[in-house]
Amino acid sequence: MKAVNDGSARRGLSGRKRDYTPVAWSHYFTERQDVKVNDVDSFRVYKAGTTGPLLVLLHGGGFSALTWSLFSVSVTSMVECRVLAIDLRGHGDTITSNEKDLSAKTMSGDVAAVLQKLYDVDPPPIILIGHSMGGAIAVHTACANSVPSLIGLAVIDVVEGTAIDALNSMQSFLRSRPTHFKSLEHAIEWCVRSAQVRNVESAKVSMPGQIKNCETGMLATNDLETYVPSSEDRGRLQLGGSISEEESDTNDNNETETSANNFKPPPAIANFDPVSDPLDHRDIPEAQRIELRISGSVARNSGHETIEAVIGELNQTSLQKPIINHIGRLLDASELNMHKYTWRINLGQTEEHWRGWFTGLSNEFLNCQVPKMLLLAGIDRLDKDLTVGQMQGKFQMQVLPQCGHAVHEDVPEKVAEVVATFLVRHKFTEPAANFESAACDRDEEQGYLGPVPVLPVTETRSKVTLDLFQCCL
Repeated sequence: MKAVNDGSARRGLSGRKRDYTPVAWSHYFTERQDVKVNDVDSFRVYKAGTTGPLLVLLHGGGFSALTWSLFSVSVTSMVECRVLAIDLRGHGDTITSNEKDLSAKTMSGDVAAVLQKLYDVDPPPIILIGHSMGGAIAVHTACANSVPSLIGLAVIDVVEGTAIDALNSMQSFLRSRPTHFKSLEHAIEWCVRSAQVRNVESAKVSMPGQIKNCETGMLATNDLETYVPSSEDRGRLQLGGSISEEESDTNDNNETETSANNFKPPPAIANFDPVSDPLDHRDIPEAQRIELRISGSVARNSGHETIEAVIGELNQTSLQKPIINHIGRLLDASELNMHKYTWRINLGQTEEHWRGWFTGLSNEFLNCQVPKMLLLAGIDRLDKDLTVGQMQGKFQMQVLPQCGHAVHEDVPEKVAEVVATFLVRHKFTEPAANFESAACDRDEEQGYLGPVPVLPVTETRSKVTLDLFQCCL
């Protein structure tokens, strides 16, 4: 497994080109396994570590077990522990009879079934750790008392009030994402530039677990053994395309936010060529205008409906059949080029389950009878019940500022340090020999002063942002 460095993973020397080449799971985990819990349902899991308590890692909506890749390397190097990252139902390489049943009851039952199948009557001490939707499932699993050896619970960046507030805008947020990607590099680039994940190294291993090959229907991770970057991706360094760009030593968060606003997908189809096509020259300007509209629709990934509407206008113009055929050929080529990968799961179709994930979550979390921790990316996510509970000392809280919703991907080493400290404090495990000194050295070098203390906040919500939309997934 490879070493991880949060800062250096995202920051390069001035003039160095940013690399979006995908990376395989085996760089971070020691084993992957398909766990059959019955005749039909099979859950993909990834493992690391050999001794100590078991950290069961549950990802957020739309993500996969690979979201925990860098975190797993860091935490197993800091303390004696094992990790088990699970592809939840409808996600990653997990296969179930009902991919759309993402109810809290079903998914918490899935987690218990996987653990029962793997460890039977002699399970190790278990700490459930979940991010966003996975955090909600971790709480539901703990409250169901379906994991007898449970000794701890950690929830990352999910709060009932904030999540429910964001649900009304969730469909709009999902529609704003591209529907397809032309290559794995293109998908990873979008992931970073849109600030879904702000750590390039993490995005390179995590994003392939979120999309599937349109032709084979298989998860994109299955393409990595034979994957060759497209000729366009290889050539965009010379052409000045958006994948290969200059990095700088400026603040990573600011750079990412600026890039997200300026991101433009590469053109989908070539310019109209009047020389190679037998067209009447008086018709060329009109053909170019319609082709440009089609190109824009494809580049924005806005789907067939808009494109077909534009083509329908051909019947209202003076264009002759050769021009219609020409644009049809260009459109077919662009479809093949743009639609190589799409999302593994259509999150918009799971809306009926969203409220069930979060309703009553704060009280359930507070009532869990094990040591617990809440790790947030901002104090504005805290609701009233949790504010009161935190003031009463019912759980440990940590805030890691200057990172996005995918905290464990943006700053995996810092999250691992918080979790490792939680484990050691409760005497669940022993620290590695260099854990404390290594953490102190890194903090001093990077100017990290530790988690921000949390003060009581009002119920007023801050301005709705991308992170707010994402926080319920």
